[in-house]
Amino acid sequence: MTGETFRRHSPMTAMQTLEKWLTVQNPHTFPYESVIQEYHLVGKHFVEKELLFRLGKVRDALSANGAAASTPLRSFLDVALDKHDGRYDYLTYTGLSLLALPGAHRDGDDVCEALHQRDRLVLLLVTDALRFERAAAARTTLFLPRMRPDWRVVAKRCRLGLRVTNGMFDRIGVGSSLTGQDPVEVAWARCAAVCDARSVSERIALRLSMLPVYVVHDEYLFIRVLQSFEATFALLVVQLRVAIETFKSGDMLAATLLVDAARSILHESAPLFSLLATMQVESFGLFRQFTDGASAIQSENYKTMESLCRWPDGDRLDSLAYRSVPTVRRRLQDGDQPSLEGAYLIASAAGRLTPAQDQAFTTAVMRFAAVLKQWRRTHYHLAVRMLGEATGTGQTEGTPYLRKVIDVPIFDVSGRKAQP
Repeated sequence: MTGETFRRHSPMTAMQTLEKWLTVQNPHTFPYESVIQEYHLVGKHFVEKELLFRLGKVRDALSANGAAASTPLRSFLDVALDKHDGRYDYLTYTGLSLLALPGAHRDGDDVCEALHQRDRLVLLLVTDALRFERAAAARTTLFLPRMRPDWRVVAKRCRLGLRVTNGMFDRIGVGSSLTGQDPVEVAWARCAAVCDARSVSERIALRLSMLPVYVVHDEYLFIRVLQSFEATFALLVVQLRVAIETFKSGDMLAATLLVDAARSILHESAPLFSLLATMQVESFGLFRQFTDGASAIQSENYKTMESLCRWPDGDRLDSLAYRSVPTVRRRLQDGDQPSLEGAYLIASAAGRLTPAQDQAFTTAVMRFAAVLKQWRRTHYHLAVRMLGEATGTGQTEGTPYLRKVIDVPIFDVSGRKAQP
């Protein structure tokens, strides 16, 4: 059965509205809703070629008028046309360019601002996923109609959604006072509170960043969880960068506290795996066949976070893992990125650490490493449940690859030798 099974026709099709828009070419009046509805009816993989051609004409018109590649409309078109362009990957599948990730639009790193950005974004993403679950259960939406879960699964997702976001609700202060005996009702109430507090730009970003490849219900949850992980990794990048600079400046205590804060954030994100584990294996297998080319191995935020802990060994830097993130790899090859391990080894060799400072810092970093290793292990076990021994997307080995990287060093000072 193909996506065409679910097509419905509206009085004015997306192609007609696009032709009308091309006569005006005002980015502020672009018919996003009409285009998104077409994508949602069949899934990105099955969008009609004629519509893709017209969207390409829109992008050409923007380029002819000097529109920057970073404008919201241009970013949306690049995400919407990724398969058509032959450059479909994890970054476009998750629509990361359409989301306000921590640290993405600032000249400097601000830990407090990055934490606020991450908390707010993950709250928006998770509560949006739960709102979709409720709408589907109540049959008030036709979006993604295939293989919808039963109420038991929906209720479990609500409980896990609360576990993921409890700390964020407390820090943001939106809906934190909404409590009760029934976690499902609490989840609905908190979702409503977050929805009411959304800005116009946040509403638009949520809408534009949801372009599933097919019409299977669970893909909505899958995309929102991936986006939530990316927001968390982006925050960790900011925290670790600041920790390194703080350590190098001589403030060992502040650097230690920053590393411990990063460990806490990574630990807090663990329930996202439990939420993801509620996906139906059959559902995942159904939409995954249309995601070939997009793999989490292409996550730049994760690789940056990993390499900020410790420079990858030569074999890993030359592996598919880092070749899949050429920007990160190039930065490392050029020596443009320090690491926690490197900063520590240099300070230790220079005798700048007291025994107490040394122990406190190494303890904090090893605790972070333990949580990250557990994160990798959980990722592997979930992948085995969903994929078995199937090969991965994006030219990866799949679960055998995930098993191998569990033990890739995160922080290793055994040699007491600083990186170049």
